[in-house]
Amino acid sequence: MQLLIDIGLVLLGYLIGSIPSGLIIVKLKTGKDIRQVESGRTGGTNAMRAAGFWAGLLTALMDILKGAIAVWLAQWLSPASQWVHILAPIGAILGHNYSLYLPEYDEKGRFKRLRGGAGGAPALGGAIGLWIPSVLIILPLGALVFFTLGYASVTTLSVAFFAILVFSLRLALGASEANWSGIFYGVIAGALLTWALRPNIKKLLNGTERVVSVSLHGRLKAKQEQREASDAIEDVE
Repeated sequence: MQLLIDIGLVLLGYLIGSIPSGLIIVKLKTGKDIRQVESGRTGGTNAMRAAGFWAGLLTALMDILKGAIAVWLAQWLSPASQWVHILAPIGAILGHNYSLYLPEYDEKGRFKRLRGGAGGAPALGGAIGLWIPSVLIILPLGALVFFTLGYASVTTLSVAFFAILVFSLRLALGASEANWSGIFYGVIAGALLTWALRPNIKKLLNGTERVVSVSLHGRLKAKQEQREASDAIEDVE
């Protein structure tokens, strides 16, 4: 019986993760389909591009909650199973990235793929669910990455890295209730985020990845482009 409950909790995590927060918020605010904007993903960064800062922030918060709720439900209904506590938020990440509610079909009406996001926000939510104070470490470090480097994809990948770091330090310091499950969660989440961001990683390697304009890198890049444009005009003159 408990096995069926545990399997159900993982599936429930997937269904919760599948809720397309970004699509709903952007649709309500602007009438746009977020899947037709920029990267086509449903996460907070693309919601910000489609409908502004507050829509992006609300989307990110809702997506974080999806991962956290998956953990809290698993801890409530299956308190003794550490593996279910990490597999439920993994299910939420999978649902976010490959939403059951966002199927895509080709021109012949055949199923093509499931749409979604990249998984960074629900991955953070899962870490928060496993250990609430982790938000005080992962979120500021992720924000630092975002507002300096300016790559949303790198910020997303950093969530899993910082989660591994946090749970590894807790285990090394002998914190109460610390165990390997949090580290395993970070590793699995990192693998899923890396897989979802394959196109972005290729762009990073060839130097064509988008830089967020509000970041330090984005501002420096804009100034450099302005200088180059000015120099080009002077050369013509």
